[in-house]
Amino acid sequence: MTDTPTRLFIGGSWTDAADGAVMPVDDPATGEILRHVADAGPKDARLAEEAAVQAQEEWVRTAPRARSEILRRAYETVLDRADGLARLMTSEMGKPLAEARGEVAYAAEFLRWFSEEAVRVDGGHGVLPDGRHRMLLSRRPVGPSLLITPWNFPLAMGARKIGPALAAGCTAVLKPAPQTPLSSLALAAILQEAGLPDGVLNVVTTSRAGEVCAPLLRGGRIRKLSFTGSTQVGRLLLAQCADTVVRASMELGGNAPFIVFDDADLDTAVDGAMIAKMRNMGEACTAANRFYVHRSVADRFARRLARRMAALVVGPGTRDGVDVGPLIDAAGRAKVEDLVADAVARGARLLTGGRTPDGPGFFYPPTVLTDVRPDSRLTATEIFGPVAAILTFDDEDEVVCRANDTPWGLVGYVFTEGLDRALRVSERLEVGMVGLNTGLVSNPAAPFGGVKQSGLGREGGTVGIEEFLEYQYVALPAR
Repeated sequence: MTDTPTRLFIGGSWTDAADGAVMPVDDPATGEILRHVADAGPKDARLAEEAAVQAQEEWVRTAPRARSEILRRAYETVLDRADGLARLMTSEMGKPLAEARGEVAYAAEFLRWFSEEAVRVDGGHGVLPDGRHRMLLSRRPVGPSLLITPWNFPLAMGARKIGPALAAGCTAVLKPAPQTPLSSLALAAILQEAGLPDGVLNVVTTSRAGEVCAPLLRGGRIRKLSFTGSTQVGRLLLAQCADTVVRASMELGGNAPFIVFDDADLDTAVDGAMIAKMRNMGEACTAANRFYVHRSVADRFARRLARRMAALVVGPGTRDGVDVGPLIDAAGRAKVEDLVADAVARGARLLTGGRTPDGPGFFYPPTVLTDVRPDSRLTATEIFGPVAAILTFDDEDEVVCRANDTPWGLVGYVFTEGLDRALRVSERLEVGMVGLNTGLVSNPAAPFGGVKQSGLGREGGTVGIEEFLEYQYVALPAR
């Protein structure tokens, strides 16, 4: 970790913040400071924007194959350094090393995927219906882009945004979350080593997001925003984008329903629940938030899930045998504590967990609640922690209605052995993604995103690069 950059990356150079400011990066397992990194201000943001704007024209002219090869070399380097990157991520974010290694592979796959998509950007040609004109269609990069990533998947979210932007021919300014800037800086260093030209990617780490981002979005030279984070912040950024009509794609909050029907294979359902709930300690927008279990199987499902959750080992992510690391910070843990306390006060019953351990770090035990009332706050709030709240239902129409009764619509999970029901319920759920008898939906080859207040646009898959491309139509006389 000692060779990880801690300065801003602007125009191909590593530099201090203009005003000399630095900010701490904490270890959530201990609460102690790991490193200090540069804390960018408005002047640094303008310099990063200028570097991206100046590099845009040359990057557009760079052959798609050349852009592809840079991303491919970065992919190979990320895999070569997987262990070091995983340890870095665990140190700043807290997830167990096994999960961190999985995220490194996930992040690398985005670089490989979009290295392949870089050479597949095409257009079209045809005769218009009047027969008097031909139509020539081309796709071109939207232009300099602002990429804002969250703290919960610091390497993967950076790769998921950087990959398509660079593949499409867009330059970029990346603003990582202040809690986890080190993974982003390490990725920038790898891309520079892979041959990325100066100014094509710029990284501004900052604790002053409003001062840094708002001028970029309102200045008229950034033409694209890609943001992953809360719906509340997303709304603010959309308002800022409106001033200069910046194109925006957003992956926002979630409130995922996890539905277990009476004909579900309970072993499969519990396995799926462990993935959908406990991936990243529950700190994921795709995490199962509301467990709707048919009344006839609810007790059996709850007991099995509680046994599995109680067996998980909680501790620092760097320690061998640990399954569950700390939450990101004190505020994140306090939110989980308050939501559980509210549910219990309304009559919920704890099957396991629910008590904050003593000692340093921001740990919270895997928790299962039954007899949860529908008016409990955790049914209407993204928990972002290792808490499974189980509610019961009696029929399909009822559970679909309750599952859709939320402003969010990112992902839903459905467990049933009936094919007709599986397809019928999947189609009725107001979500962008469905896990059908599986607790894992994320894949670089699939379009990731939601509906309603869970966001705009998609990341990943063959459509991921389209968020960074626009069409130009040329009319030609047909002779």
